[in-house]
Amino acid sequence: MKVDVRTPDGAPITWEDATLPVGSALRIAPAFRASATDEAVGIETTLHARYQASEGRYLVSEVNNRALRADVEVNNLALRQVPIQGLIQAAAPHCIALTLDNDADPTATWTTAAELSSTTGRIIPEWLAKDLVKLANKDARMDAIEILYGTAALAGLPPVRAVQHELGVPHRTASDWIKKARAAGRLEGMNYIVGRQADG
Repeated sequence: MKVDVRTPDGAPITWEDATLPVGSALRIAPAFRASATDEAVGIETTLHARYQASEGRYLVSEVNNRALRADVEVNNLALRQVPIQGLIQAAAPHCIALTLDNDADPTATWTTAAELSSTTGRIIPEWLAKDLVKLANKDARMDAIEILYGTAALAGLPPVRAVQHELGVPHRTASDWIKKARAAGRLEGMNYIVGRQADG
C-alpha cells in the first residue's frame, strides 16, 4: 500500500518530526496524518493518529473517506474494504526515527524505519543481525530488540515475528529476548496487544 504520511499541519513527515523519545533508542512523531488511495474500490482514506503513552501505540482519532469517481458511493459495503489497520501499519514506520549510532551524540545519523527498510529491505543490516545472534554482546542485542520491537509494535505488527525475521532466530528465542528486554526496562512506552494477530 502506497501511503502519504504528513504532520498534522500537512507537511511531509521526516525523521526530524520524530521528537518524542520512546524506550531508549527510538523517537517517534507524536501525531501524524496518513492518506492512501484504493483505485479498485475508488475511495481515498485519510486518517489522523496520535501516540497514546498509556496504550503504548498510535491510536486513530479520525478517519475520512472520499469517493474518487462519480460511480462510487461511500457506504457501509464500500467502507468494509477500507483497510484502516493496514494504513496505520504502512504509515507508522515513517514516523519512527532511529539511529545505529550513539543517540546521545549530536552528530548521530538518524533515519526513519521506513527509509531504512526501503533501502536495505530490513531494519537491522544482515551483517549486524548475524553478529548480534552469535556474539554475547547483550547491550547491542537489547538495542536491536528495542528497535525491532518498537518499530513493529507502534505499527501494529507482531513484534515476535519482526525479531524472528530480522535476526533469523526461532520464535522461542525471539520471545525470550523480548521478555529480557522488557525486564531490563528497554520497552517502556511500547505495547502490542497480544491476540490482535497470530504470532504476536
